Amino acid sequence: MAEEAGVRDGGCRCGQVRLRVTGQPVITMACHCTGCQRMSASAFSLSALYTSDRFAVVQGEPVIGGLHGPTRHFFCPHCMSWLFTRPEGLDDFVNVRATMLDDAKGYTPFIETYTSEALPWAKTPAKHSFEKFPPMELYPQLVKEFAASCA
Repeated sequence: MAEEAGVRDGGCRCGQVRLRVTGQPVITMACHCTGCQRMSASAFSLSALYTSDRFAVVQGEPVIGGLHGPTRHFFCPHCMSWLFTRPEGLDDFVNVRATMLDDAKGYTPFIETYTSEALPWAKTPAKHSFEKFPPMELYPQLVKEFAASCA
């Protein structure tokens, strides 16, 4: 799938599930929580938050994995790549695993979360770090600052 201006395609490791995002993400993140460490088999997960109207599964049928709770983690049913998350209470947003995009080089984490659970050697270039999630009242300013950094 060709990359058009502002359109980025991605997919799982085996290629059975393909997805598409449009425009800039709301914000980019690295999460150091032990749940993300286990689901990604890495020191942290990298993600880009998009509004639901800027995200689409264009091929295949992802399945729910992870904890199967109110926050729904979606995976390829064949290769089990973790593709995206629909966060609890944020139905208008999709948290796409940035490394599932065909070209993930531009998705440097702007914030990092759950540094309280980070492996001591795991570092990111994130501009802001939080021991847990940022307080809700900080998100508007973080989103505004991220957008300005992308301009």
